Amino acid sequence: MNTQDMTAKIADGQGFIAALDQSGGSTPKALKGYGVEDGAWSSDEEMFGLIHQMRSRIITSPCFTGEKVLGAILFERTMDGQVDGKPAPQALIERGVVPFIKIDKGLEDEANGVQLMKPMPELDTLLARAKGLGVFGTKERSVINLANKDGIAAIVSQQLAVAEQVIAAGLMPMLEPEINIKSPERAEADLILLDELLAALDDDADGPQVMLKLSIPAVPGTFDPLVDHPRVLRVVALSGGYARPEACAELAKNRGMIASFSRALLEDLRAPMSDDDFDASLGGAIDEIHAASTTKTHAPA
Repeated sequence: MNTQDMTAKIADGQGFIAALDQSGGSTPKALKGYGVEDGAWSSDEEMFGLIHQMRSRIITSPCFTGEKVLGAILFERTMDGQVDGKPAPQALIERGVVPFIKIDKGLEDEANGVQLMKPMPELDTLLARAKGLGVFGTKERSVINLANKDGIAAIVSQQLAVAEQVIAAGLMPMLEPEINIKSPERAEADLILLDELLAALDDDADGPQVMLKLSIPAVPGTFDPLVDHPRVLRVVALSGGYARPEACAELAKNRGMIASFSRALLEDLRAPMSDDDFDASLGGAIDEIHAASTTKTHAPA
């Protein structure tokens, strides 16, 4: 797949994007969920080696192909590693899966009800390396906890500033202004974020396309104007802490949104599983998430 092929696949493909990008502080939790306890490693290198083994097992599973998995978001170390004897992005491309990379370096402390991204002083170097490895796009996460207009405006402004840097490097940015699904002001925050994103996108109506990774809205259909916006290549949804059945049920109520799940994709996988059991479990999760991404239901009135 060349860049044109990957763009078309992400824009029009019937499937979802796997999020395999747990990093730093979230890695021990991801390993524990996989059945690997804290005492199984004695250094960060060993810990990241174990998570890379898990991701390699997922990527090389017979069910993990471009038929239902349109793309996969990688952690930087995974991108730089080998999968089945090849650079990880190349291994994905050969399976028909479009590679993305997580670029943010974590979150600042909360202010105005939101957590902005920490500075990324080495971003240009990372983007150049990713481009050289065949990566198609990036993902950058910040978090909205309250319906604070100033805070959400700051989130959108920072996300778009980083997106400009990504576009300049020849990659597709995926903005992820996550709304905490446990927020007491979630529905209001959805509407403020919608307004801020539409205003920013309309302000440069002829500008380049971006992708959006959003929390599933409290009210189904809230993000329809973003799904339809000419500057948005695709809107994808994070699971946000929902277990897979609930995440899929909620996603299916939103037309045009496809999944980009992490925990909800991997929650049933365990290290001691036989390859047959592992592949069957992963395949079942892929089928369920694919269905929620492609077969939509009407939300109850």
